[in-house]
Amino acid sequence: MELAKRITEIQPSVTLAIAAMAKAMQKDGKDICSFSAGEPDFDTPAHIKAAAKQALDRGKTKYGAAAGEPELREAIANKLQRDNNLNYAAANILVTNGGKHSLYNLMMALINLGDEVIIPAPFWLSYPEMVKLAGGVPVIVSTDNSTGYKITADALNAAITPKTKLFILNSPSNPSGVVYTRTELQALAKVIVDRDILVVSDEIYEKIIYDGVEQVSIGALGAEIFQRTIISNGFAKAYSMTGWRIGYLAAPVGLIKAASALQGHSTSNVCTFAQYGAIAALEGDQDCVETMRQAFAVRRQVILDRLDRIPGLTCAKPDGAFYIFVNIGNTKLKSLEFCSQLLEQQQVAAIPGLPFGADDHIRISYATDLNTIEKGMDRLAKFVSNCT
Repeated sequence: MELAKRITEIQPSVTLAIAAMAKAMQKDGKDICSFSAGEPDFDTPAHIKAAAKQALDRGKTKYGAAAGEPELREAIANKLQRDNNLNYAAANILVTNGGKHSLYNLMMALINLGDEVIIPAPFWLSYPEMVKLAGGVPVIVSTDNSTGYKITADALNAAITPKTKLFILNSPSNPSGVVYTRTELQALAKVIVDRDILVVSDEIYEKIIYDGVEQVSIGALGAEIFQRTIISNGFAKAYSMTGWRIGYLAAPVGLIKAASALQGHSTSNVCTFAQYGAIAALEGDQDCVETMRQAFAVRRQVILDRLDRIPGLTCAKPDGAFYIFVNIGNTKLKSLEFCSQLLEQQQVAAIPGLPFGADDHIRISYATDLNTIEKGMDRLAKFVSNCT
C-alpha cells in the first residue's frame, strides 16, 4: 500500500514514544523515574469535574456547534479580555480538541503550498510537522544560551522573505521554559508589523510562571500587532486537564470561520459535557492554579540545585512551564543516545533534544513528585559520571 507523501515526510512524536517505553518498563516491574511527561501530575480540580458531571446529568451529551458551545466561547473571550487585554468576542473563538488541534486547524486553514513559517529553535516538536502537513516550509532560526534561547528582532527580520506568512511564538516555551519580556515582544511586534506577516502566539503555559515574571501577550501591545496576532491556548496545563482535550484558537472572524468549517468536516464539536467543565475552570476559583504553580516552583528549585551539582551538565533557569532544557554537550553523547542509555542503564526517562531542534540537549520535566526528582537526579548523576 502506497501511503500519502505528506505522511512519509513527518516524524513520529519522540516524547510520546519515550513516555510509552517508560510505561511499558513500569508494567514489567521496573522502577522508572520519569521526567518525560508534558502534563501536570495533579488531578483535575474537583469543581471542574463536578461541572462536567452536572452537564451529563442535564443531558449535555448530544452534538454541539462545531465551533464550540456558545457559553464556552463567551467565557474564553471574557478570559482573554480580563487576563490578557485582548479585545476578542465569542465570534473570534474556536474551541478545539486540545491546544495541539487548534494549531493544526490554523495551519490547514492558513498555510498554502510553499508558504514559509518561521520557527525559533528549540521548538515544540509538532510545529514543523504541522507546517509540512499543510504544505508549508518550516524556516528554523536557531537560538542558544547567548540569547537566552530566544529569537531576537534582528534574527526574525533576517529570516523573513517574500514567502513568509507566519511566525510561531511560544512563551512560556516548551522545551526551554523561557518567557519573553515586554521589551523583547515589542521589538518582535515592530518587525511583524513592519514586514506585514502574521504571528501565532502559543500561550498554553501562560499560568505557569515564576519569580514575579510578567506574562505578556504580544497581541496586547497595540492595534496593529493585534490585527496580525492569532492566539492558541487551552486548559491542559493550567488546570491539569490534559485528557479532556479542550483547546482554543482566537483570531479574526474570517480565519475562525475558515477553521470552524475545517473542523466541521473533520472532528466536528469537542466533547459537549467536557466543555462545561472548561467553563467552570475559567469562571470558578483560581486557587487551584496557584496551588499547582507553587508546587512546580518548589520542584523547579530542587531540580536546579541538583543539576548544578552534576559536573558536565549545564542549564538555564526557566522562567515558566515545567521543563528544564539541559545541555549535555560535555558528555559527547547525542541526545537520542543519551536518553536511550539513561533509560536502559538507570531507568530514568528524559526526552531527547533532537526533535526540539537541539541535539546537544535533553528535556527534563518536573511535573512529577519530589521523591521521583531526588531519586532520578541521583541516577542521572551516576550515569553522567560514567560518561564524562
